[in-house]
Amino acid sequence: MATWNSRGLRGSALEEMINYTNDLYKEKHLALIQKIPTPIKPIQIEKETRHITLAYFDQKSTVDYIGTVQGIPVCFDAKECAKDTFPIANVHKHQMDFMEEFERQGGVAFLLLSYTKRDEMYYLPFIQMKEFYKRAKEGIRKSFTYEELDKSYRIYSEGAACVHYLPAIQRDLDSRDEKIYEKK
Repeated sequence: MATWNSRGLRGSALEEMINYTNDLYKEKHLALIQKIPTPIKPIQIEKETRHITLAYFDQKSTVDYIGTVQGIPVCFDAKECAKDTFPIANVHKHQMDFMEEFERQGGVAFLLLSYTKRDEMYYLPFIQMKEFYKRAKEGIRKSFTYEELDKSYRIYSEGAACVHYLPAIQRDLDSRDEKIYEKK
């Protein structure tokens, strides 16, 4: 039997933990977050089992997850990083464009970053991700480091929630409120 090697399976353990957490949030009526499947176009389908045996990506995906937390629209992408440096190229322009428009419409966009070597996870607010992205586009630095992350956005497990990211969303919203008050 041939082995199929796919870059698409990277992060599947992270995805499972996020999906489990999202199910828990739904059960507790805290949030309704759904995994967005990547659209594919089947090319070959096995007749007997109706399994897709060959397909290609139909269009570019936007983000991994989208939904609402207590009435606040949220979208996010989940990424794994084996080193202390995260390449900005891992976040594509169409994803950045989508998240920027999502925030413009009043939503909250972010990345969940899992540093596998450290066994740590972080919430990266879109505004900070946008700064890193801009820096890369200007040719200054094409990545950001673990040291550059705001450690107050670290994600912890809590109870059965493996990736308890709701407190980080609240922190992000609070920091936005503080900036509004500073402008007044």
